Amino acid sequence: MNRKTSIAGIAAAMLISGVLNAQSATVLYNDRVVELEQTLPDATDLWVKPEDLTRVNDFVLKPEGACLDALCVPVLQDRDSAMFVTRQGQAWFNVTELADKLQQAYVTDYNDGVWSFGTMPVTRQSFLRGGEAPDFELMGRDGEPVRLSDFRGKKVLLLTWASW
Repeated sequence: MNRKTSIAGIAAAMLISGVLNAQSATVLYNDRVVELEQTLPDATDLWVKPEDLTRVNDFVLKPEGACLDALCVPVLQDRDSAMFVTRQGQAWFNVTELADKLQQAYVTDYNDGVWSFGTMPVTRQSFLRGGEAPDFELMGRDGEPVRLSDFRGKKVLLLTWASW
């Protein structure tokens, strides 16, 4: 059993017994600061109310899972799971578990209740697939102008060098 598992187990036991009360947290993501009045106390994870999920990272909890546009991560919602629990009639969603599944980096200051999430790799990949370089023109080896747009639809390797 690793340290995270044992701490999470202790925290889960305390939550089930009702020893811990909801606490506030601050989430930093995508150039915004989200103040959450209530989170489910946990030694290693950030649990938020499902209605706060969109404020935190733009995902929406739907019957099919946590969704961001066409991307949906399946979430069991009919019983407790790694991403979803119900405590005293209140549903809670595990933002850090979603981040782990999406390979999204995050750091936390547990003492001050601050969580900072990096860019989701899956959203960066869609940008790279759809990214388009601006058109430019340079003189070719034969002295004739060559435009990047002349190669539209073809794969192009651009090599650059600078002496600075």
